[in-house]
Amino acid sequence: MKGSALIRWQGHPLELLPERAVWIPQQRLLLLADLHLGKAETFQAHGIPLPSDGDLGNLNRLLALANALQPEQVLVLGDLIHSRVGLTAELREKLAALPDLLGCPLGLIGGNHDRGSWIAGLEARTSLASGVWWLSHEPEAPPDAHGLNLCGHIHPVAVLGRGPDRLRLPCFALDQHQQRLMLPAFGELTGGHPVGADLDRWLIADGQVLALGRS
Repeated sequence: MKGSALIRWQGHPLELLPERAVWIPQQRLLLLADLHLGKAETFQAHGIPLPSDGDLGNLNRLLALANALQPEQVLVLGDLIHSRVGLTAELREKLAALPDLLGCPLGLIGGNHDRGSWIAGLEARTSLASGVWWLSHEPEAPPDAHGLNLCGHIHPVAVLGRGPDRLRLPCFALDQHQQRLMLPAFGELTGGHPVGADLDRWLIADGQVLALGRS
């Protein structure tokens, strides 16, 4: 796709998308992590005013991406929702309609924020293997010595510059030693955690995925 970056692991291609998702072309599998749907409603329940239109923007971005790629499956690597408090009847209806709107099955690997929540037709699964990829929410060691763990949870960002000119940009972060690729959070209201410059990083800026590398 436009603005994406293609990388390979043991000869297998992965496409890093500026929409903060990963496309596995050989399996026509679209991966994303950490949507944190219902976060605004969770904060509102605790007296913190946040606008409630964030979920619609996140879901519309997902639908546009699925329309462009036509995946055979969309798999969320955890934290689809932010909490049970934010899982309103309206959000349940939107999630129930998602597979039909996506045009393919929707799967979920359960994250820490998904625990204790039940969503009709969407059973949270544990970590699983898909070819050379080990798919999980939190970082895990792949059981295959040649595999690569694709995970969420961390919400990686790269910090560029210093002082008032400092930028925090979402990024993909590859730890060669740990055999792990961390996906940026797909959701808008998620924040981020800086990752070290000793990792290979791909920044997301101006609708492009840009290789930063290590320093």
